Amino acid sequence: MLPTMDSRAFRQTVYEQIGEEGIARLVEAFYRRVSTDPVLRPMYPEDDLAPAARRLRMFLVQFFGGPDAYSQERGQPRLRLRHSPFTIDQTARNVWVRHMLAALDEAGIPDPARTVIQEYFERTATHLINA
Repeated sequence: MLPTMDSRAFRQTVYEQIGEEGIARLVEAFYRRVSTDPVLRPMYPEDDLAPAARRLRMFLVQFFGGPDAYSQERGQPRLRLRHSPFTIDQTARNVWVRHMLAALDEAGIPDPARTVIQEYFERTATHLINA
């Protein structure tokens, strides 16, 4: 069977599908929501969310198939360890996912990349619950 356009797109990495620009749009839309959220904003101790946005952008670029700048700068991601100082309960997880899904919509991330990203965020957010 010859591959179809859709099957080739599915085999591409998310990074190949949306590029750094798509990831940057997603992160920007997400942090705009975080900046005013009463549940999530207190988890970001920095006055300026730009450093957190930069870290997330670098992580997502690397995780989804792009350059490894995140690991070069910060080492292994160790998501549970890096998030352990923060109380993450089911409510925080749900709020985080809700904002991220809205950011996916706002950023216009198309399928199949959108589905892959959404599934990753939902699984990972659940994995980070520590309270």
